[in-house]
Amino acid sequence: MELDERKITILKAIIKNYMETGEPVGSRTISKYVNSKWSSATIRNEMSDLEEMGYIVQPHTSAGRIPSDKGYRFYVDQILLEKDNEVTEIKEMMVQRMGRLEQVLKALAKNLASNTNYAALISGPQYHRNKLKFIQLSKVDARRLLIVTVVEGNIIKNTMVAVEEEISDEEILNLNILLNSNLNGLTIEEINLGVISRLKEQAGVHSKVVDLVLNEVAAVIKADEDELQIYTSGATNIFKYPELSDSRKASELLSTLEHTEMLQELVDTVGADSETGIQVYIGDESPVQAMKDCSVVTATYELGEGLKGTIGIIGPKRMDYEKVLKTLRNLITQLDATFKKEDG
Repeated sequence: MELDERKITILKAIIKNYMETGEPVGSRTISKYVNSKWSSATIRNEMSDLEEMGYIVQPHTSAGRIPSDKGYRFYVDQILLEKDNEVTEIKEMMVQRMGRLEQVLKALAKNLASNTNYAALISGPQYHRNKLKFIQLSKVDARRLLIVTVVEGNIIKNTMVAVEEEISDEEILNLNILLNSNLNGLTIEEINLGVISRLKEQAGVHSKVVDLVLNEVAAVIKADEDELQIYTSGATNIFKYPELSDSRKASELLSTLEHTEMLQELVDTVGADSETGIQVYIGDESPVQAMKDCSVVTATYELGEGLKGTIGIIGPKRMDYEKVLKTLRNLITQLDATFKKEDG
């Protein structure tokens, strides 16, 4: 006899309920758990089959059932398979999306520079105050764990860690449940000492593993926030304006436009100044020293779920502000329409 979809659903319900309550589970409880899709008689028959197959046991006469080791094993394998499939699907989706996004942003930067005759930049979207969606621990071998961290926007990071003691599949499952039930939806700033202490206490003998996992999760989120792609175009347009074509000024400005770490200061300032909308920096108002003789007009675009990036136009103080502002508004609308359509 094989486990069909109904038996699997009932087995999962028994295991989840037992894990939550620690009490044997009866057919009436399962009926409520599965939203009464089947009658109590049907559920009792299926539970009898599951017991006969060795997935559940009845600890006492007339009592409900609890999972057997075989039941737990099936549940763990199912969980790992489902999460592996989910992570694979998310990875494939994000590779396609981010590849498409990079092409779009490069093309938009080029068009922006061409249409305005100024220098243009577009930063790739970033998450600030990333929230955890889920953490998956999987055993690679006796002393190594794979940690899959998924944050908002389905950004995925994989890290491998060594552990001091061997951990069983059931213990890993319990750690996954513990971590996800306590951390899902939190930002790294919200995972404070109180949260960490509670997790380590609940993890018991595996408190060191929890500590190790939390350190890795914090590291991968911080690394993701530090990664910034900035696409520039039209840098040589500055030579069209005599007030910017002085060899020293032009050299400094070109050098700035070629180095992501220098442009990061501008992007960070824009993010701090405004959640969305357009900002205009004239002369000394510019946050970047090499742009003090320029005007810099920036806008923040959003792609949903808090995913934001910066668009910037750098030109002389006598730039055509009306044209630049109109161009930026149209570009934000275009980005919004492009990715809403893609998501739909």
